[in-house]
Amino acid sequence: MPDATTQKIILDCDPGHDDAVALLLAHGNPTIELLAVTTVVGNQTLPKVTRNALAVARIAGITGVPFAAGADRPLLREIEVAPEIHGESGLDGPMLPEPSSELDERHAVDLIIDTVMAHEPGTVTIVPTAGLTNIALAVRKEPRIVERVKQVVLMGGGVHVGNWSPVAEFNIVIDPEAADIVFRAGWDVVMVGLDLTHQALATPEVAARIAAVGTGPAAFVGELLEFFGKAYEDAQGFDAPPVHDPCAVAYVIDPTIVRAVKMPIAIETTGTHTLGMTVADLRGPAPEDCRTSAAMELDHERFWDLVVDALERIGETPDTGWTPRAAAETIADIDSDTVGTPVTPEA
Repeated sequence: MPDATTQKIILDCDPGHDDAVALLLAHGNPTIELLAVTTVVGNQTLPKVTRNALAVARIAGITGVPFAAGADRPLLREIEVAPEIHGESGLDGPMLPEPSSELDERHAVDLIIDTVMAHEPGTVTIVPTAGLTNIALAVRKEPRIVERVKQVVLMGGGVHVGNWSPVAEFNIVIDPEAADIVFRAGWDVVMVGLDLTHQALATPEVAARIAAVGTGPAAFVGELLEFFGKAYEDAQGFDAPPVHDPCAVAYVIDPTIVRAVKMPIAIETTGTHTLGMTVADLRGPAPEDCRTSAAMELDHERFWDLVVDALERIGETPDTGWTPRAAAETIADIDSDTVGTPVTPEA
């Protein structure tokens, strides 16, 4: 039963390796009440990321939480996905199980609106870890959610760095018009961008801690990080992959893990070379009416403590439908070795 310290969140995502870890962190942390999970086109197409979200839910034993699919394209622009980082499925690496739960019949935008309006004002935090299309559409369809939402804590953007271009981060640049709507809506926005998430590296020491948990969901995360790490090394030269999205969930759990600085932030929607840039005004001090902040520094050890603790709390789940890759390969080898082998009758 949630208590007064529980943080109620809606996770809007596009799984995605780091989205999967964010979902596991939200599910496994005792201070988070996961009200809903919504999906949006981003790391891959909407059908792929939605299936991925439901597969992760089965692996983690997430039940009683509505999942809904949302926007299958940006507001104005063509779809851009990231197969070079997340693969053709959006969650390459592990062998994913078939989902065991059904989608909510509502569109994600309606689920977001219904959830916010059903709770007391100031109690629901929206945590987008994808493009902001669903959130922008929700604001446009039901503007009253702005005054009811406690905070929007999003993974996206960057004060000093980009990854899709020299100055723009992927989640923002794939739908900059949606980001502009969200940042200008008038609610409190915490931008957990690349300045912060590039500090959340899944080093070999981190991978060893996760492996030591010894459960199926932890092994699943290990396989995620193995693929993700190789993809990041090949695409962007990282020695260890930055695990972006759970940083936004970690901020909601414990803001002291992150140093956030209040500053005006605007979205560039027309620049030839700067499209999608999150233009942060560092001249300071921030105006008294400033509603936007940027996360700048991460306590790396405490962040990974949260992830490991969540995996320990999730433990083993009874119906994951998932087989670790090494076991699956062993089974395949055995099957291959026995195909066509005659059976000798017992004497």
